[in-house]
Amino acid sequence: MDRTSWTAVIACIAALILWQWYYTTTILPQERAARAARAEMAAKAAPAPGSTPAAPATEASPARPAAPGEPASTPAPPSLSAQTEKLSTRKAEYVFSNDAGGIERAVLLMHLGEKEEAVFLNGDRSLPIGAIGFEPGRVSNGFEMRLDRNANAAAFKKTEPDGLEITKKFRPPAADAKNPYLVSLEIEFRNTGAVPIQRGRYFVSTGGAAPIHARDLPTYTKFDWMRDGKMAGIDVNWFGAGGIPFLGLQWSPPKPLFFEERPDVVWAGVTSQYFCTILTATNLKGDAAWAARFDTRKLNDAPVFGIQGAMGVPGFTLEPGASVLHEFTIYAGPKDLALLRTMGSGQDAALNFGMFGIISEVLLWAMNSLQGLTGSYAVAIILLTLIIKTGLWPVQNKATNEMRKMAALSPKMTELREKYKDDPQKLNEEMMKMYREYGVNPFSGCLPMLIQIPIFFGFYAMLGSAIELRNSSFLWVRDLSQPDTIGHFLGIPINLLPIVMAGTMVWQMVITPKSGDAMQQRIFYIMPVVFLAFCYNYASALALYWTTQNLFSIVQLYMTRNRPLPELEKLSVKAKREAAAKKKKRLKP
Repeated sequence: MDRTSWTAVIACIAALILWQWYYTTTILPQERAARAARAEMAAKAAPAPGSTPAAPATEASPARPAAPGEPASTPAPPSLSAQTEKLSTRKAEYVFSNDAGGIERAVLLMHLGEKEEAVFLNGDRSLPIGAIGFEPGRVSNGFEMRLDRNANAAAFKKTEPDGLEITKKFRPPAADAKNPYLVSLEIEFRNTGAVPIQRGRYFVSTGGAAPIHARDLPTYTKFDWMRDGKMAGIDVNWFGAGGIPFLGLQWSPPKPLFFEERPDVVWAGVTSQYFCTILTATNLKGDAAWAARFDTRKLNDAPVFGIQGAMGVPGFTLEPGASVLHEFTIYAGPKDLALLRTMGSGQDAALNFGMFGIISEVLLWAMNSLQGLTGSYAVAIILLTLIIKTGLWPVQNKATNEMRKMAALSPKMTELREKYKDDPQKLNEEMMKMYREYGVNPFSGCLPMLIQIPIFFGFYAMLGSAIELRNSSFLWVRDLSQPDTIGHFLGIPINLLPIVMAGTMVWQMVITPKSGDAMQQRIFYIMPVVFLAFCYNYASALALYWTTQNLFSIVQLYMTRNRPLPELEKLSVKAKREAAAKKKKRLKP
């Protein structure tokens, strides 16, 4: 390996060490703080027998001054004493609170978080889901709550000093609902006074999202919205100061509020790594969105941030006795592709599969189908990998044969390098001429890797958002959606599967025929380090997939490595013509 290759490998190793140092000094303390804080919160939140837990205080983010043409918001009446009530369905429990009038917390009964407790959404000091306000970052309070348990509905009502009566009705899904996490919301404004009432834009809260698991990546804590058929979004890091924290560099201050005015906003939502809350307007369209970061918990000066936001809805004018009804749906549940698609307005984009979205969806469908047959997601991933590798078998065989041809050409290439060592341009010309004469493609060995890279990143995107793998175990792996940490060494987590994965890549590299092409060899040397960095603190299912495909490739290489090197002959003029004719025929439309 030449100096350039060694430099690249050393740079990758240094980057990996730097990342591990940053992880252990910055992210790992946050994980430990999060665990301790969640335990503390759970202990405080546990109500005494027979008592009704009090709603947490609503903290509003910094407000934006009213936009030109918007009336100043009407002063809110004094807050009411805290009151909470619950409505339950087969898969979820909704805790409603008065005053701001909305869903204080959605408890997902079918999903477990840390300490085997049910996952809850919107409970970490964020605004209630469905709360409304007439300025970004603020909500109107003073709502009185009434529950109709026979109809399984919650209603909230308040009348403002100018006679505007606001009524909100929440209806959790019925037992036979197609989507068991979809709550309907109706907001009615009625003019009970004697003069017309005009209101500018108002905002409906999506609630907040915060990391569910201590190891959830902050880049998954996002605020997304759909406008003009395209999704836009920001993650919680958008609000932070610009700079490099662990080097003490800062070049821009923190940002308190995100606000954007856009027409045709269909939905807005907040997401964590595997869960989301999405507010969709059904009989109108929004025209703005705001979001803000909030500190959910802090221990030993290690903050864990969440994100909250709202959709803006155009204002209205009501004559005396007139009313207007706006309808919404609220999805508070897992990032389940099938369930999000039933909503029909592109809410499945919240999974953020990215540029390899089609590949991610195909892989997700295939994995779920195989899991239905085997009952295990780990076995499904292994079988899916074998299916992919079997489909790529002809390509891999062709690439191996081409690399063996390159190995056979190695003595001649060495001669050329010695002959033209002082003339790189002439050396390249002679090497390409030799490749053509012997019918060898120097880049064919990279083809299998190039095909598998989109599949790898498709898995990467899918496993980072799809809910299916949470709490799925395999051998020593307790959760395929998390790293398979088996212990710590000097504070650094020991994740076994990525280490095994890197080992199999090195093994594969050792037994692969050496092509003599410097570029391919550099790629082979660097890839184990790059993939180890990608997978080390990621979902262990990704390392399981890549380890399986490495082992499959190793078996394939052992089946062909003992064959004698091919005898190379120069292509005759006739063979060249036939090859050119075939190529021309393939390119002909």
